[in-house]
Amino acid sequence: MDRPQTPHITHLLHSWSEGDQAALDQLLPLVYKDLHHLAKVYMARERPGHTLQTTALVHEAYLRLLASQHPSWQDKVHFLAVCARIMRRILVDWARSHKLSKLRTDEPLLSPQQVLDAIGQPGRDLVAVDDALTALALVAPRKSQVVEMHFFGGLTFKEIAVVLKVTELTALRDWQFAKSWLRREMGAAVGNELNKEE
Repeated sequence: MDRPQTPHITHLLHSWSEGDQAALDQLLPLVYKDLHHLAKVYMARERPGHTLQTTALVHEAYLRLLASQHPSWQDKVHFLAVCARIMRRILVDWARSHKLSKLRTDEPLLSPQQVLDAIGQPGRDLVAVDDALTALALVAPRKSQVVEMHFFGGLTFKEIAVVLKVTELTALRDWQFAKSWLRREMGAAVGNELNKEE
């Protein structure tokens, strides 16, 4: 992902943090390509035929950003990390509501083994992955953030280190820990998928 750090973008982020909503309108065209790329990465991991489209995911994330009250932004990389989290939340919310509608129509749910078999392939159970990351966040919040930013958001370990205010080596160690923890929690398939991201 091309992320040139420009003083203008950082200035707009700081202006928005101080309550200038117009700054967000000026910011969006400058970061739209990056947001679209994030959304594309997320949608590539979804089931074929997903009713939410890449552009709709970007727009929904934008609407949620508009609703946020005086966010505090460090820089463009931090902004993209937060956008990655917002997009993940949108897709998890969609998946949970979709599962509820399936329950109402008495369609069979996936067995735990079917979920494990699906992880690492397009269309894996995002709710199960989200539940595992939520459980990891209770034990090791920063490690969960590293997975979210690297695996889902596509940030490099150097960028993650900047956002989390740690060293790059610490971010990499957090990634290694999280992979082991998720592999144990969800099975080898998720570990294999995470290995592809290094």
